[in-house]
Amino acid sequence: MDGSHDRGTQAVRLEAIGGRYDPWMLGAALGLGALGIVMVASSSIAVGEELGVGPYYFLVRHVLFMAAGSGLAFWAMRTELKTVERFDRLLLVGCVVALLLVFVPGLGSSVNGAQRWINLGVSKFQAVEAVKVMYIVWLASYLVRFRDEVNATWGAMMKPIGVAIVLMALLALQPDFGSLALLLAITAGMLVLGGVHLPRMAAPVLALLPLLAVVAIAEPYRMRRLTSFMDPFADPFNSGYQLANALMAVGRGEFWGVGLGASIQKLNYLPEAHTDFILAVIAEELGFVGVCLVIGLYALLVGRAFLVGLRCVETRRHFAGYVAFGIALWMSLQALVSIGVNLGLLPTKGLTLPLVSSGGSSVMMTCVAVGLLLRVSYELDRTQRQVARLRGEAAAPAATSPPPTAQPVPSLAARGTSRLRQRVEPRLMPEAKA
Repeated sequence: MDGSHDRGTQAVRLEAIGGRYDPWMLGAALGLGALGIVMVASSSIAVGEELGVGPYYFLVRHVLFMAAGSGLAFWAMRTELKTVERFDRLLLVGCVVALLLVFVPGLGSSVNGAQRWINLGVSKFQAVEAVKVMYIVWLASYLVRFRDEVNATWGAMMKPIGVAIVLMALLALQPDFGSLALLLAITAGMLVLGGVHLPRMAAPVLALLPLLAVVAIAEPYRMRRLTSFMDPFADPFNSGYQLANALMAVGRGEFWGVGLGASIQKLNYLPEAHTDFILAVIAEELGFVGVCLVIGLYALLVGRAFLVGLRCVETRRHFAGYVAFGIALWMSLQALVSIGVNLGLLPTKGLTLPLVSSGGSSVMMTCVAVGLLLRVSYELDRTQRQVARLRGEAAAPAATSPPPTAQPVPSLAARGTSRLRQRVEPRLMPEAKA
């Protein structure tokens, strides 16, 4: 048997090795999704009755969108990351097109003066939710292609910041200041984790801060949000109405809560009880324990995402690692802002609680992001299993009759997605002839 046949046999065996999805990440996502279904059912009954659409209208919609999102997540879990990376530039074009479509007459839809939705006939789709996923994938691919240049040159560092500014300008026209700030934070976080030179990045960030401050106070309603946040009970029936009722719900829940379904604030007192302020209903019905459960599930999901991303970067699977970092930043920041708003720690921003709040486009795109995270964990585990097989088979002949010249075992870095290194195919030593 010649050496070429051995190499072919080994390659087939390695490619046949599969991985497994991170069980902690999957469990946290399923727990948040299940809690979201229960709490949307509890918090939306009065809203549906008030609007005349039936008590279970929002629950049925939420379950349908969650089912559609689960299908998209399963598709993402089964798609190779190298296939996703191949469409990075197309996804960037999709970000700009999606944010422009909301301004097309007849296609874009306006709600409460905000031009953020695309009318699909059967439902409305918020374009920025898809932009978050597509932008993270593009930025992860960019950091892989220009990893060294981003740390060394102004041009490579400013390009993603320039792209972010274009997207932020389109979001400002909608207007959607919450998503604008979130996109900027994701960009800064991914650049830092991607190895950008921090003193060099500080200059454009500091230059943008006054502009963001002007945008924040330019509109009267944003200024009212800031003033009502400082003292919501100074005007509890006007500018401080939302936050005042949210704080009353949180205070009424105490430690154990008043019981599932027993909330009073959700009975048309607390606005957006099933979307933006669903955590206040959780605090009222499940108490401090319920809020800690929500925070713990997010901490588990985001913590595992950061850990998987770190392991990917350490093994030179940079694209997978940066995707995990970006999604972890997105979910942690959005959850942090939503929780802070409900607890009166931050001004009202209009951001939903990922996987928990009711909302079609938000639920589906968050499910896609979770599917990508699980795919990252699967490919990392698969690579680790393949390397373990290589090391075990290389050690077995050495234990019996060590060869005159030992051949190096391919490292984990050789099988990564980095474009800077060529793939090294594993091979066995030729069998000794009698």
